[in-house]
Amino acid sequence: MNLNEIGPAEGARKKRKRIACGPGSGHGKTATKGHKGQNCRSGGGVPPWFEGGQMPLQRRVPKRGFTNIFKKHYQVVNLAGLNRFEKGAKVNRGSLIEIGLVKKADMPVKILGNGKLEVSLEIEVDAASRSAVKAIRDAGGSISLLSGKEPAAEAPDKPASKPEAGEPDSEERQ
Repeated sequence: MNLNEIGPAEGARKKRKRIACGPGSGHGKTATKGHKGQNCRSGGGVPPWFEGGQMPLQRRVPKRGFTNIFKKHYQVVNLAGLNRFEKGAKVNRGSLIEIGLVKKADMPVKILGNGKLEVSLEIEVDAASRSAVKAIRDAGGSISLLSGKEPAAEAPDKPASKPEAGEPDSEERQ
């Protein structure tokens, strides 16, 4: 067997259907489009989602909720990924891009508390979760937000719960 003896499998190379090339082609006159109607016209036909006038699926199903157009989208970095930096390194968006933890320079970065941080770092990012801030400070590092706000390390105290029905208020007890 030589290269010049092999060819494509039987039926693998099919001739193109040449329509509207006269009666001799076998596809003349109506050019395989049939007689009259929407589908035979130039530019005719209906889109794949058309259901013949029946109420379309996207209008039949119930709708819930909304899309918040003001939602902030962050590039997420977990604590475990920050262990790639050396002790005492300054971490910001530029250094995260260099090391490959984030891709886009124009999108804000948020540090999340997944994993364990084993080196102390000076971190400057757009946002951080409470657990991440606590872990960074526990490791001996510091964190500052680009917004200038102080990152919250602990959850705020919950207000005192309301007394249940039938139970006297604290003022009434005294």
